[in-house]
Amino acid sequence: QVQLVESGGGLVQPGGSLRLSCAASGTILSQNGMAWYRQAPGKERELVAYMTKFGITVTADQHKVRFTIARDNAKNTEYLQMNTLKPEDTAVYYCRLISPEGYVYWGQGTQVTVSS
Repeated sequence: QVQLVESGGGLVQPGGSLRLSCAASGTILSQNGMAWYRQAPGKERELVAYMTKFGITVTADQHKVRFTIARDNAKNTEYLQMNTLKPEDTAVYYCRLISPEGYVYWGQGTQVTVSS
């Protein structure tokens, strides 16, 4: 069984940086596609960035300057590096895995709050 555990969220001041982690168990991340989504209250879940099993990264145009997705194969962990954070970035951030067979798994989410 696949489990995804996000961590690294918290309260950050505007202009600050934060790195979110998504630790996977029950699967090897390099064999799957991984994505980071976020959802603010009253809004739809929004794709932030995606990494294919081949290591190709795709970041949404809105976030490509400040957000970067990465993977540490040794730790079987996916990361989302967020820089120059703004209050508008406040949301619950989720990691999502899709297996080669098409199975989708979500983490529980981690809260990111950007406020002075």
